[in-house]
Amino acid sequence: MSGRVVSWGANVFGQLGIGTRDNSSVPHVIENVSDVKALAAGGSHSLVLTSGGIVKAWGLNANGQLGNGLKLDSSVPVEIKSLSDVVAIAAGSAHSLALLSDGTVKAWGRNFSGQLGNGTYNDSSYPVSVSGLSGVTAIAAGGFHSFALLMDGTIRTWGSNNSGQLGVGTTIDSNIPVSVANLKNVTTMAGCAFHSIALLSDGTVMAWGLNNAGQIGNGTNNSSSLPVRVANLTQKVIGISGGGSYSLALLKDQSVRAWGSNLAGQLGNGTNVDSCIPVTVKGLVGVEAIAAGAFHSMALKSDGTIRAWGLNAFGQYGNGTSDIGSLPVSVIKLNSQVTAIASGANHGLAIIE
Repeated sequence: MSGRVVSWGANVFGQLGIGTRDNSSVPHVIENVSDVKALAAGGSHSLVLTSGGIVKAWGLNANGQLGNGLKLDSSVPVEIKSLSDVVAIAAGSAHSLALLSDGTVKAWGRNFSGQLGNGTYNDSSYPVSVSGLSGVTAIAAGGFHSFALLMDGTIRTWGSNNSGQLGVGTTIDSNIPVSVANLKNVTTMAGCAFHSIALLSDGTVMAWGLNNAGQIGNGTNNSSSLPVRVANLTQKVIGISGGGSYSLALLKDQSVRAWGSNLAGQLGNGTNVDSCIPVTVKGLVGVEAIAAGAFHSMALKSDGTIRAWGLNAFGQYGNGTSDIGSLPVSVIKLNSQVTAIASGANHGLAIIE
């Protein structure tokens, strides 16, 4: 059976989808989930997208982020029956997004800051349409804000903006999509707790929002409500991921750079010192994908194995321990090839074939 999902780490709200609320320091296969082509992990909830365009969700549901019309947590996957023809998913702290095949976007869950983008500040336990969006090619979610990438290479953002994370030159929240200023030729974007990252077609990285720990990577600790270029990335970047107060970049040579908060060793450079410029994650080669959590990081290698580093209090390493380290360690080897990874605040997901 292809496209199965494994999970590990924090599970107090059932975000591992294994029918219990016990944390797990080793990966477990989620029952009754297969044919999965994409993952998304939020604060304490999880989403999967099947090849048939169906979305299933589990975990915390206090704000309706599971999208099943209820506000009851679920420790097993539930199908969002009002959604179909979905081509991409994203999960924020307590909200969720889906990109449909027609280029429109649906959102559900917490909406205190307008992160659902439907012109209100009311939570929704079922998917609602994001206002005024069409021609969307990709989506992403930050802690309390959301993103859409349009066909013309520009970005729309909405939701919380208290640190300038919408990139519009102000710190005023928006409950409808607004255009990120002075940014074009975007290929990928990543949402973080209170900052944002974008990868451009030439391989450069732009960032904006809160910068108290150096998470926008421009050599300062000054926050910015407009995009600024991440410094010292001398090689082309091919992937990005945003964590709680730090950022990751995957380079063309399949090595990884990290910057921002390093309180739990999430930069992976063997220290616990914050950095306002990118530093090399030590001992990592042959990386194909990266994922950043609240205080921990993961990398998928070309041999189908996973490395993790940073906080491990809830078993986020997936190696059977709760040891905390500032260098990458191996997640327990799975019997099948890993094809994708996702990191929630304190849990991990992976697709296995």
